[in-house]
Amino acid sequence: MRWTSGSALLVLASTIAACGPAPQGERESASEQSYAPSEVRPPAEMAADRGGAPTNAAGAPAGIAVTASPGVAFNYRYAFSLPAARVAAAQEDHAAACEKLGIARCRITGMRYQLLGEDRVTAMLAFKLDPTLARQFGKEGIAAIQKAEGTLIDAEITGTDAGAEISRLAAERARLTEELARIDRELARTNLPASERVELQTQRAGITQRLEAGRAATGEQRESLANTPMTFDYRSGRAVRGFDAGAPLTSSLDLLAASAQATLAFVLGAIAVLGPPALVALIGLLVWRRFRQRARRPKPAETTASD
Repeated sequence: MRWTSGSALLVLASTIAACGPAPQGERESASEQSYAPSEVRPPAEMAADRGGAPTNAAGAPAGIAVTASPGVAFNYRYAFSLPAARVAAAQEDHAAACEKLGIARCRITGMRYQLLGEDRVTAMLAFKLDPTLARQFGKEGIAAIQKAEGTLIDAEITGTDAGAEISRLAAERARLTEELARIDRELARTNLPASERVELQTQRAGITQRLEAGRAATGEQRESLANTPMTFDYRSGRAVRGFDAGAPLTSSLDLLAASAQATLAFVLGAIAVLGPPALVALIGLLVWRRFRQRARRPKPAETTASD
């Protein structure tokens, strides 16, 4: 397991280096490029290539189509549970799937792998995706986890109305531009008093700063629409059983195992805490009884006198 984890980390590190942020010109061309439907395979077809289903067994939502919510910037987060020995391989499969799409449509922005114990692993993989591919990529990622005998345990999709914010910023920019034009007309006057000119110049500098901040905010909102963040969280857990993990029998067995582990842990903890003091007390008691017995024995002189 340690060898597999180490090799997976090396591959992922090289992948992140190859999938770094795209140049500015390449990002702009990618945001303006339209992808034909024939370039993207259906989720069911890609899941079939991996031997998994396009959705998870519980039927949890795997994404939201961007056409259903135009102007909304989505953020996808999935959490998976799978055997510890398969976490590194699943993480590597997801990284390879992103690399296959190309840096114009998918970039790896972060990675983490932690070996907490012999059978305890946590990991994370973060992406930025073309919004038109986010839903499909999520389904394919779930299918890869199912193939690795894992399951989807949490799915969260949040959205921000970036389109409305861009419209508000555009209206604010238009109002500030008109105000700036009015100030420039006032500053063009030759008979303007010096004190008023200083005041208008101060106002102009403030408006210019607000315009620059508005342009930066508009750029951030457009960036959120052009690139969809997606995060995969991995944690070690049991393999998927042959029957529903939420069934009463399975829940009872899990509760029994958890109770036995808690009881054993409590007993071992009590022994570890109380064992040394109890041992010292026992030794002290034995020593005290030994000296007490010696003290009670009659001395030879006393025995002779009594005779």
